[in-house]
Amino acid sequence: MLRTHTCGQLRKSDVGSPVTLCGWVENKRDHGGAVFIDLRDRYGLTQVVVGPPEANAELIDAAGHVPNESVVLIRGKVADRLEGKVNAKLATGEIEVRSEHFEILSAAQTPPFTPGQSDLPGEDLRLKYRYLDLRRKEMQDALIRRSEIIKCMRDYFAEHDFIDVETPILGRSTPEGARDYLVPSRVHPGNFYALPQSPQLYKQILMVAGFDRYVQVAKCFRDEDLRADRQPEFTQLDLEMSFIDADDIMGLIDGLVAKTAKQVLGKDITLPLPRMTYEEAMRRFGSDAPDLRFGLEIVDVTSVAAKTEFRVFRGTADAGNFVRGIRVPGAATLYSRRQIDELTAYVQQDFGAKGLAWFRVEDDQTLWSPIAKNFDPEHLAEIREMLGGEPGDLLMFLADTWEVTCKGLSGLRKRLATEMKLYSPGDLNCSWVTEFPMFERDEESGRYVAMHHPFTAPLAEDLPHLVDSPEKCRAQAYDLVINGSEAGGGTIRIHDSKVQSQVFELLGMDEETAKDRFGFLLDALRFGAPPHGGIALGVDRWVMLFAGLENIREVIAFPKTQKATDLMTQAPGEVDSAQLNELQLRTVSVKT
Repeated sequence: MLRTHTCGQLRKSDVGSPVTLCGWVENKRDHGGAVFIDLRDRYGLTQVVVGPPEANAELIDAAGHVPNESVVLIRGKVADRLEGKVNAKLATGEIEVRSEHFEILSAAQTPPFTPGQSDLPGEDLRLKYRYLDLRRKEMQDALIRRSEIIKCMRDYFAEHDFIDVETPILGRSTPEGARDYLVPSRVHPGNFYALPQSPQLYKQILMVAGFDRYVQVAKCFRDEDLRADRQPEFTQLDLEMSFIDADDIMGLIDGLVAKTAKQVLGKDITLPLPRMTYEEAMRRFGSDAPDLRFGLEIVDVTSVAAKTEFRVFRGTADAGNFVRGIRVPGAATLYSRRQIDELTAYVQQDFGAKGLAWFRVEDDQTLWSPIAKNFDPEHLAEIREMLGGEPGDLLMFLADTWEVTCKGLSGLRKRLATEMKLYSPGDLNCSWVTEFPMFERDEESGRYVAMHHPFTAPLAEDLPHLVDSPEKCRAQAYDLVINGSEAGGGTIRIHDSKVQSQVFELLGMDEETAKDRFGFLLDALRFGAPPHGGIALGVDRWVMLFAGLENIREVIAFPKTQKATDLMTQAPGEVDSAQLNELQLRTVSVKT
């Protein structure tokens, strides 16, 4: 090793010891005859002094002119810092290394930004020079935390007798979710592999093969529109188990959440994690991934709205739609009319709501609003009682379809909670949502599509609905929710080939198509398939949430932008004609 210690290792007990350090020059200070260098590596930072009597003039001159971010080697002795110069903020703050040898291993050009600067450049510049960005302590801490979480996951499942099995990256395109990334085959011209959206089919085959407990940290790919918490390639902790039910899976993951929170964050999680059905989540919070760090629960007041003379409320109720609202404690004096107008524009533009009705609860518990004159006092009192309004509260309502009131009020409660600081940044709330609808209608085609995936088993009591009313079928599905984000999702699978064929048919897949796409799975199910199920946990999202970050790119070493490009390597890029010829492909321009 070129070095004897790291830059975060030395302490007062090392004073007098000869050491060799290697690292990057964070910054330097020339104090006239002595140069002070802050030397950095991923372990920490050590102050190095190059100057008399330990160094000659040539050494001092070299240290004084070394560019920041250069890589250097320092050989010297550990010494106490001078009185009054101790830095309590640094783990190495009581000592310094007095250099006897200074060597530049790699001189740096002036970088477009430095890891230690307080004002970060724009994200595009950070992604273009990702190797500089990754030198920042915040980025290194995030990736170290990622490593800790993945190790914790691996250790936990090893303790529970899971077998780590790698599944193929090059597979068959079986469109049942997002778009596939396709890879052309040179050996089989005109044919394509698909990169896996998940190892779903392979892990079910492993259960049929008798492996009983499978786990994998799997790379997955989806060609879909991106956002802050989504990437075209992502990592998930994937597992499958045989001879279990949904409670077994959720109980197992409860233990993983508790272990990870304790080991990585030092937090104690109360088990079992709370559970609610999809119906309850949508009714109370307007979202199938509700953030439970704060209240602001949704209350349905359609029954009162139907009795009022306020045209918007009455007309909505008469049309079979909904009037629902939230109580925002203490917000009456916090939000001005202008700010409420901004919230109104927010729910209109982002969620398609027609408007936002509101009332302020006065000291005498009456409701005041520009629209209050359109209501009888008894109806206003009934609305206040239904929401539990107290003096100083703000009551906000949407009158629209079920979908718009869900999305609008869910978005509104999240925004208000952030603006009012109704939770602490370090809070960690984990819960389950269960019993999702098995199918939903595709707006364009009008046909049924699987809400999770087409291999999900219905609840046993809902099995008859597959024949007469599929929309009533609830799935044996369960999502893990952390701080209002879906952190994992799983289902109990169909292990009966007849039921699986029936579901394919419901999804508009005829027998020939089903056999072409999933024939190997249907065949496997006919050769003795155990009851089985599993879950996939989003590793990137877990790390983001556990680190208290809001952008998934902050926890991935080399992420793509929202346009699915890598600014550092300039991927995707063109390939030369020889490569295309080998694949018997050519590119054409298509007008969009």
